[in-house]
Amino acid sequence: MNRKAIISGREYTLLEIVPSLDGEQALLLCEDENGKRAVCSEPLWRSCARTDVQSAPVHAHSSSREKIQYFLSVFKGREDVYARRYHSTTTGKTGYTPVCKNEWVHGLCDKKKYRCAECPNREFRPLTADVVKAHLMGRDALCRDVAAIYPMLENNKTWLLAADFDEENWKLDVTAFCKSCNDAGLVPAVERSRSGNGAHVWFFFSEPVSAADARRLGSGLLTRTMSCRHELSFSSYDRLFPSQDLVPKGGFGNLIALPFQGQAQKDGNSLFVDDRFEPYPDQWAFLSSLPKITPEQLEEVLRKLCYHGDMGEFADAEEKQVPWKRKRTQTKLTRRDFPLQVNLHRSNLIYIEKKGFSQGALNTLKRLAAFPNPEFRSKQAMRISVYGIPRVLDCGYEDEEYIALPRGCIDELLGSLNQYEVPVVLEDHRSLGHSIDVEFNGVLRPEQEPAARALLDADMGVLSATTAFGKTVIGAYLIGQRKVNTLVLVQSSALLEQWKSSLEQFLNIHEVLPEPPKKRGRKKKQHLIGQIGSGKNTRSGIVDIATMQSLLEGGEKSVKSFVTEYGMVIVDECHHVAAFTFETVLKAVEAKYVYGLSATPVRKDGHHPIIFMQCGPVRYLVDAKSQAEKRRFSHMVIPRFTRLRLPNANGIQDMYAGVIENHNRNALLVSDTLKLIQEGRTPILLTERKDHAVLLAGHLSGKVKHVFLLIGSDKQKDKREKLTALQNVPDGEDVVVVATGKYIGEGFDAPRLDTLLLAMPISWKGTLAQYAGRLHRNYEGKQEVRIYDYVDIHVPTLERMYHKRLKGYAELGYQVKFGAADQSVSVIYDGHSSMLPFEQDLDDAIRSVVIVSPYLQKERIVKLLPSLQKAVASGVEIVIHTRTLDGRELSNQESVRETIKMLELADIVVHTHKALNQRYAVVDESVVWYGGVDFLAFGRKDTDVLRFTNSDIAGEFLAL
Repeated sequence: MNRKAIISGREYTLLEIVPSLDGEQALLLCEDENGKRAVCSEPLWRSCARTDVQSAPVHAHSSSREKIQYFLSVFKGREDVYARRYHSTTTGKTGYTPVCKNEWVHGLCDKKKYRCAECPNREFRPLTADVVKAHLMGRDALCRDVAAIYPMLENNKTWLLAADFDEENWKLDVTAFCKSCNDAGLVPAVERSRSGNGAHVWFFFSEPVSAADARRLGSGLLTRTMSCRHELSFSSYDRLFPSQDLVPKGGFGNLIALPFQGQAQKDGNSLFVDDRFEPYPDQWAFLSSLPKITPEQLEEVLRKLCYHGDMGEFADAEEKQVPWKRKRTQTKLTRRDFPLQVNLHRSNLIYIEKKGFSQGALNTLKRLAAFPNPEFRSKQAMRISVYGIPRVLDCGYEDEEYIALPRGCIDELLGSLNQYEVPVVLEDHRSLGHSIDVEFNGVLRPEQEPAARALLDADMGVLSATTAFGKTVIGAYLIGQRKVNTLVLVQSSALLEQWKSSLEQFLNIHEVLPEPPKKRGRKKKQHLIGQIGSGKNTRSGIVDIATMQSLLEGGEKSVKSFVTEYGMVIVDECHHVAAFTFETVLKAVEAKYVYGLSATPVRKDGHHPIIFMQCGPVRYLVDAKSQAEKRRFSHMVIPRFTRLRLPNANGIQDMYAGVIENHNRNALLVSDTLKLIQEGRTPILLTERKDHAVLLAGHLSGKVKHVFLLIGSDKQKDKREKLTALQNVPDGEDVVVVATGKYIGEGFDAPRLDTLLLAMPISWKGTLAQYAGRLHRNYEGKQEVRIYDYVDIHVPTLERMYHKRLKGYAELGYQVKFGAADQSVSVIYDGHSSMLPFEQDLDDAIRSVVIVSPYLQKERIVKLLPSLQKAVASGVEIVIHTRTLDGRELSNQESVRETIKMLELADIVVHTHKALNQRYAVVDESVVWYGGVDFLAFGRKDTDVLRFTNSDIAGEFLAL
């Protein structure tokens, strides 16, 4: 082993090798030139060892040419483009922009229309020696010669990794991070930032590595650092370069400014510094002596560092994974990591006194209120820029004395402390408000009673129940039972009116309002049930209903103080709590009793853990399918296959525009609506766009006696008048509602509605449940509710949205039929349950089978082969359509080639197509299987498929 090494720019001499007591890697005792001793790991020493510490390839006395060439060889990013700093002398605005030959050239540069990476006239400049020279010299006083690179290469690889630290205690963060690097056998290079108020920590690779692996390294080192310095913010995960695993579509990924900026160097910044944050005397010698990380070394470090994931996440293999059960960081803790006694204070948050906890224990506590952001993962997977999207969402709070967690973390917190047998002293500072004389004036339905009991058995929690279950009645019952002053929080004016009506009906309040202070002018009419929002402020302090927005003040930065005065808070449509402003209100609530009500406490953006942190766990869940079985009417969805084609659509917004503008599709919607009116039904056409709603209402105007157009831009007064007029239409008169989804999503109540026409495609099952819920109110004579679903099978993106809706229909208890007169009901299967009946259809085939399956799995086809061969032997013609080989991953191509050959040897015709997205099968030109299942690959349980018999629709599929 070499006796000399350069570590963090200092020369060390090896004194002694100390064997490890636990049999792990040995420790090395060494000494620097000033006689200061240090201990380092064996891997770190080997990576830094040099036979001649003066052998740095580039140093202060090297020529300018040598320095620039070495600089270009180390700070390598994309070779076709770099960025340069700009500084506007008129606005003072600064930033970086790609350097382009055509920038600001009239007729060629249109920055309002195109992003630089997508501009048809782009002609980017590469990073050259002259550019680097100008960067190093720094002659521009406004630093407009500072260069930056895009670390992510076009093939999603990178030559380097950098971590950015710029918070108040950045020096402590960097010191702890560098220790984690050294423990992993890595040598970091710390550059003080251009401002001097932060640092970049750099790593260089001997050859390009995948950006995903480089980022795993950075994340793993940050996670390890957090276990010994819990103050390191979760936002550190967002400050890695590169910032994502894949190059985003239409972009280059994030950029990083290069070090050695000429102007900044004058202040001692943009230079590499030692562990005392002093610049190295010879910057070039330090930089050129840095060891680079080899792919083998990276793999070994990742294996040890990220054993439980790069963010330290883990889950018990036996634990049932549900949305609100997040993975936890695996930190080895013992009883000694905790104080003799833990003091907890419950108020608006759970405050934990930090004194006596180890850094690892505090880090573990912080993570109880944090979870990985699903939005980051989904956008990265779609190669969309993740700029401004945090990788971790942190719902906690910390100061010098306390860590504070949301109220919903109490059970998990106590469970963690109990695991280590830590005594807990819990002081309850929550508000009981004041008692009120109130009673429930009603009777719960049998299915409502267990839901109410489940909520009353706990201080907080969520009721997840379908529309029309009677959640407002349950809320009134809670008020009657708890008998404390209550604040009901709602999201919209429509919900406020709905709650007001319900509470006035179901509560008898025997209280006297206090005498209001004497003021000049018109006196406000006071009510026992107060209203805050929607243009009124008649707060009673007894039972009040408030819109969330009305409780914020100071530019929505603070919450009105009276929110702390209630003993119970009920949050309607509590899935909105995940929005930042709504979460802010809930964080201020000090009530002992907090309950959330929602039909869909699972959010499309994946932020639903925030709901349970603020309102508590789901205490009672009403199954939508079982609820549908209890209703007095049947639930049917009628697919309507359109012939819409959008070959030139560029993105989802273009597709929506194509849907709105397509005359034939709109004509089908209007025709179906008029037929429904003739049947005596009450339909609602629902779209996501205002201009579409106006267009459809215009086509129906004059053909139906009452056409109500409900859009979000209407004034509150107009909305109330329209809803009143709608409710007053006599039963014998024709009526149709045309509305935007946001208008009728929550708080819209029109029990007469029995048919929904989905005029615009949607995908999220939560939205579908809300829309379908508008039909589920009981109404005299209602025997069947229908949803007309317009399936755009020729537009792949819109077709996939239908596959997601299909799963939603199954969960809501809907069945499928093809027309009002159709007496047969079709079955919705999931990916697993569909396989046996599909194989039975193959066995029963008489003439032909056509299977369209983009993917082929050899194991699945081997399993199906006996049924396929039996059908062929009996004279059935089988044709399979699948994707071409060049549309598949290289590792899978050989297996697919063998599979196709196996099918052809069985006298099965196989056609390959370059672009194939649909999934369906047609048996004997009449039986159709259609949905999200690949029949020649193993079906996933979370996909659904529809089986029906209809020769006309089968003919349309065969013509595709």
